[in-house]
Amino acid sequence: MVNVDTVLFDLDGTLCRRTQDMQAVYERAFERVGETPFGDPPALWEALDGPPDHGDTVGYFGAGLARVAAKHGRADVDTLALARALVAEIDDSAVTYLPGVETALESAAAVGPIGIVTNGPKDRQRTKLDALDVTDRLDVVVYGAELPRSKPHTEPFDRALEKLGVSRERTLYVGNSLAYDVAGAHNAGLSVAWLREDGDAGAYEPEYVIDSLVELPGILRENG
Repeated sequence: MVNVDTVLFDLDGTLCRRTQDMQAVYERAFERVGETPFGDPPALWEALDGPPDHGDTVGYFGAGLARVAAKHGRADVDTLALARALVAEIDDSAVTYLPGVETALESAAAVGPIGIVTNGPKDRQRTKLDALDVTDRLDVVVYGAELPRSKPHTEPFDRALEKLGVSRERTLYVGNSLAYDVAGAHNAGLSVAWLREDGDAGAYEPEYVIDSLVELPGILRENG
């Protein structure tokens, strides 16, 4: 691998995680609309179809809730109203860093520009970045939801590289999703450090596989 002088990161599941009790969030959404709860957050996540539709978050969650409702014989529930209540209960400022992030950011900044390429919409993701107090440390942030195409398309990566004026051959992308981060970065000609959550990479071939961001400084030292 050639020397790395630019590092880009995914946000959710890579740099941060939510701190809200999602079971409590789920139950409060039912309280808002005066319905008896059915299902639970894991059942909803399983029922969601594909990646989040950031242009229609209510419709995205509403479709998932409709599938959960059908399994519980609750065809009477207004799942769109329930979805609106659920979205209203989610606090995007309730996030915290994953282990090793501070060291990873410091080591990345030591080799060159750093930035974030995320598929989320600007309003929600900026709230998270501000809560993490990281915004001023970044040289670029690209919000895929604000572009015609998001990850795994190349456009978000291309936009970040253009803004920074750096070489894709010398840029490393760090992310936790095989289908969006690894695939997208490879499509754009970037090398990838995959933050493994479980299992193996399957047909994907990230240049690096890490179990924690504490491993990133070692990679950068080897390729700096």
